[in-house]
Amino acid sequence: MSYNIAIDGPAGAGKSTIAKRVSAELSFIYVDTGAMYRAIALYLLKNAIQPEDLDSVKYALGEIEIAIRYVGGEQHVLLNGEDVSGQIRTEEVGNMASKSSALPCVREKLLELQQKLARENDVVMDGRDIGTNILPDAQLKIYLTASVDTRANRRYKELLEKGTDCDLEEIKKDIEQRDYQDMHREVAPLRQAADAVYLDSSDLTIDQVVEKIKSLAK
Repeated sequence: MSYNIAIDGPAGAGKSTIAKRVSAELSFIYVDTGAMYRAIALYLLKNAIQPEDLDSVKYALGEIEIAIRYVGGEQHVLLNGEDVSGQIRTEEVGNMASKSSALPCVREKLLELQQKLARENDVVMDGRDIGTNILPDAQLKIYLTASVDTRANRRYKELLEKGTDCDLEEIKKDIEQRDYQDMHREVAPLRQAADAVYLDSSDLTIDQVVEKIKSLAK
């Protein structure tokens, strides 16, 4: 039987960084949901299907199979058996993914694919509604958070390192607004699953958070 770890939490809590590290150290598959959305977008582009043409999109979704494999620690995304890892990273695919991911039928298809991956493999998945909606039966659920100040400071340092001009107070406001939107949206809002372990990373290093999750999994 597969073992699933679901990591949910607000923007800027470090979910993806932590999920990738935990999956690598436990030899689990990290399910990159963004890459899966991009693979669907690539299929639509290759077949000249517009997101507005719902009937064609729905038909196309029936023809799509996506798998994630790791070779030498590198993630490979397979679309109907073809490795499309390089092709899905273009600007054009990103723009199409942004449009197509808003369609309920695309989200349903991804839910089905993600649940299939989780049934067949040991996985770590992160997002806003993994423990509550996508993997409600995950053996370990983590609600990873940090104070707004901590998350804003992390983002501020990140942007400064990239040479981006930014304002700490503005970043803080953006995070507060995003938290509110995530928690109050109609479809799959962000909330802590009843059986999730609450983990505040405000005063912890990435290594400490990874070790904590690994010990919980064991």
